[in-house]
Amino acid sequence: MRWSTLFTPTLRDAPGDAEAASHKLLVRGGFIRQLHAGHYTLLPLGFRVRQKIVSIVAEEQDRIDGQQVQMPTLQPSGPWRQSGRWDSMGEIMFTLEDRHGTEAALGVTAEEIFATVATELTSYRQLPQMWYQIHTKFRDEARPKSGLLRVREFTMKDAYSFDLDEAGLDVSFERQHQAYTNTFRRLDLDAIPVQASSGNMGGTDSIEFMVEAEAGEDDVVLCPSCAYAANIEKANSALASVDDGPGLDAPERFDTPGLRTIADLAAAGHRATNQIKTLVYIVDGQPTLFLLRGDHQLNEQKLADATGAIAFRPATPQETVQQLGANPGSLGAVGVDELRIIADPALRGRRAMTTGANIDDVHLRGVDVDRDLVVDRWADLREVQAGEPCPTCGTPLDIVATIESGHIFKLGRKYAETFGINVLDENGKAQTVIMGSYGIGIERAMATIVETHHDDNGIIWPVSVAPFEVVVTVVQAKDDASAAAAEAIYDELKAAGIDVLIDDRPARPGVKFADAELIGIPYRVAVGPKALAEGMVELTPRATGITELVPVAEAVDEVVALVVAARR
Repeated sequence: MRWSTLFTPTLRDAPGDAEAASHKLLVRGGFIRQLHAGHYTLLPLGFRVRQKIVSIVAEEQDRIDGQQVQMPTLQPSGPWRQSGRWDSMGEIMFTLEDRHGTEAALGVTAEEIFATVATELTSYRQLPQMWYQIHTKFRDEARPKSGLLRVREFTMKDAYSFDLDEAGLDVSFERQHQAYTNTFRRLDLDAIPVQASSGNMGGTDSIEFMVEAEAGEDDVVLCPSCAYAANIEKANSALASVDDGPGLDAPERFDTPGLRTIADLAAAGHRATNQIKTLVYIVDGQPTLFLLRGDHQLNEQKLADATGAIAFRPATPQETVQQLGANPGSLGAVGVDELRIIADPALRGRRAMTTGANIDDVHLRGVDVDRDLVVDRWADLREVQAGEPCPTCGTPLDIVATIESGHIFKLGRKYAETFGINVLDENGKAQTVIMGSYGIGIERAMATIVETHHDDNGIIWPVSVAPFEVVVTVVQAKDDASAAAAEAIYDELKAAGIDVLIDDRPARPGVKFADAELIGIPYRVAVGPKALAEGMVELTPRATGITELVPVAEAVDEVVALVVAARR
């Protein structure tokens, strides 16, 4: 490819609304252009990178006997209603009606659609099956941002496994885990597998592959001493024991005028560790009390996981008065038996606790949790804080910002039961198959690579996904000897199977070098009259920026060796 004919509209400045490094550099480098919020056009350079990522993802899926398919993107509401997710997906789905008034949606994910095909499986002899597609998805994100990291239209590799039993699913899950490990290694992404919530997908085990990055929106809890790693939505920690001291025979009321927060009560001598925080949420239309230790924070995904909620929100002050007779700040669960109560295990066995009395400006002290509260369910609700002890080894935990780059789920039989995916086992008995689901966002992977591979001058692409592996720069386009030598090197590199670009533009050398650094081509061979007069060319790896002189006769062999060694 010749730069003089390549459409790569590089920019000096990034868009004013760009915050993430990948957003700035992919726009400046001429890889993408925004059509409107959350929807991007991939220009030639962006498309080339995307195709290389797709190839790596597909190769690793094929390596574990994945079979590539393609499902419709426009999907009727029927399968979604059958699974119950037409409503639970909420506003994130793009929905529409055709000319006949038939409801449909643009694909958000594909469990239901794959399941409709899997109903044609009839015998255990057909199992296991592993199907995957690399196809467009649509999600009506409320606040698309950070370029390709949070969008409304994107490409996803989603795969689904079908097995006869849990043991088979374990094998399929592990094979995908290894495929993901290989994929991210080839993309040069240091992806950390962490325990995660399954969320709206359902199922049991769930592992996210997270890449540490400043632009990350997901917090991950890591132990610096052992292998413990979990998304903040799933993480837990060890807690030091708390000495409650002597309790009371019964809760005792006391006035707390103007004291409405945990901090207010703590300042008045009631330690936060000895307070019960009472939160009222409307869960699928039903008021529910959630109880935590005073110094702990609620993680709403844990709330959703504990309740299986389709929709939930904090109650309004008016609703708390209606349900409990008091405003937030004076709420408690003592004597409450008409509402569901879910409590965090950190409260188990606690006594001498302080909580609201459900009368404004009145609290109770001497509350014994086991004696005075009727807890319907104990569930992990609290959000882990940095510095708390690792649940495995006790080392203080770290919390880091990450980008979710992949997610694998053990779906179980939820969708198989819903859609009637049954096969006959070796005894002729009908068995419901068990499923797994495995996803990677393609454009998100592109952006994540940029987030972790750039410097002040631009992108530093790994060879495996770079739009071009080598650029041959004609330093002085009007110098015939330089142009001829550059063309010869370009032709030889192409013949050797190298993905090479020749910069034959009649531009100043500084512009050419700056553009090559901005778009991140891994190796630059500069052919100029000064070095050429000595029989040399300049070879500069983008990652180091260190230039060395190489004899013209050896340049192609040396570059080919570098590229081949760097390919993954």
